[in-house]
Amino acid sequence: MEIYKKDKKVRSKKLKTRVDLTAMVSVSFLLIGFFMITTELGKPKIMSLSLPEKYSTCGGYGGCSKDVEERVLTVLLDDNDRIVFYSGFLEWSMDTPKDLKYGKDGIRKELENRNKKVHEYSAALGKPGVGVTVIIKPSNKSNYKNLVDILDEIKIIGIKSYAIVNDFTPEESKLLAAR
Repeated sequence: MEIYKKDKKVRSKKLKTRVDLTAMVSVSFLLIGFFMITTELGKPKIMSLSLPEKYSTCGGYGGCSKDVEERVLTVLLDDNDRIVFYSGFLEWSMDTPKDLKYGKDGIRKELENRNKKVHEYSAALGKPGVGVTVIIKPSNKSNYKNLVDILDEIKIIGIKSYAIVNDFTPEESKLLAAR
């Protein structure tokens, strides 16, 4: 005689489903990092620039403001590591243009002396902390190394106000051609 057990269906044991989110968390951190870096790199980098007004009320470039002409130094970069340096504007330059070399006894010494003189002059006028503004004009014959070298000299001295300008006046072009 056979004894039959009640017909029981064999049911499989149901497991709880579990989703592993480790990979998704890793990807989301990578995406957050990517977007943070790209937005920081995408911001425009600007530098404030303050130059004297181009035309004064008494005519010409600079012209009647000794304060402005004392502060502006122009550096012309030419081929063969040549620097032509003058104070003020060439049309009304307070001194004759000088040929200088790179290094501590050349352009650096001249820039330090002028910057010190302008700081003293500005302090006497009641405007302490106002230094020189250097206008750097690289010619087509100058190389990139010359521009980097003059920027290094400005950084060493601590001049905060400078500009790189590409357009030459006819007088400046004649000056470079004559030397």
